[in-house]
Amino acid sequence: MYRRPAAAAVLLAAALTLTACSSGDGKADSEAAKPKPPASSSVPDPADAPPASATPSTDTKPTGPVLPDAKLTPKTGNFTDKQKKYLSGRVPEKMDPAAVLQTGQESCQRVERTAKRDKDAATGAVITGEIPGAKDAITMLCPEQKPILAAAEKGFPEGPRKSPAAGNYRALTQSTTCTWEAKGKDGAVLASGPAAPLKAGDKVTATIPAGAAEFNSAGCYAWIRA
Repeated sequence: MYRRPAAAAVLLAAALTLTACSSGDGKADSEAAKPKPPASSSVPDPADAPPASATPSTDTKPTGPVLPDAKLTPKTGNFTDKQKKYLSGRVPEKMDPAAVLQTGQESCQRVERTAKRDKDAATGAVITGEIPGAKDAITMLCPEQKPILAAAEKGFPEGPRKSPAAGNYRALTQSTTCTWEAKGKDGAVLASGPAAPLKAGDKVTATIPAGAAEFNSAGCYAWIRA
């Protein structure tokens, strides 16, 4: 039996369908062709960031009811004395203390990994809070990282800062747009910088004079004692 006309009809219908699909406004093709923006970088390496979870931040202790110290026990094994000290007053009443401990341990791991690559990067991440709960985690869970914490506690993040401590500081940034100024109580500019255009790799330093009432900076990420 000769069926070629039916086959031709099928081919014609398929061609019409393809034509209809390709005759739209091209928006889908246009969107697909658009280059995706590059992933933003941060300090420390975003790869070190722990996966998102329901575990609360360890930056501050919970405001609601917490587990009493007598109930700070894992489902298996035992907590060490320093782990119990870290967990004291930090575990919400209905949460597994091991989950809270894990957030602190992850903070320690991020500080350690980042410090191995770049101590300044680790210090900046602690100053800016990019590693959550770093202060308590270092103090109680990984005291070997205390030099990083000590440097961070003498520094501060970019932005306005009232009554800054006088002294010499260094910006923890590779940006060429870092600018700063120190003002007196009357609002007069006492010092500012950079004095010349920055090039990639240039270090930015600032001297905050005694009596400065405010220090402002932008594009500088964080500052530590020089």
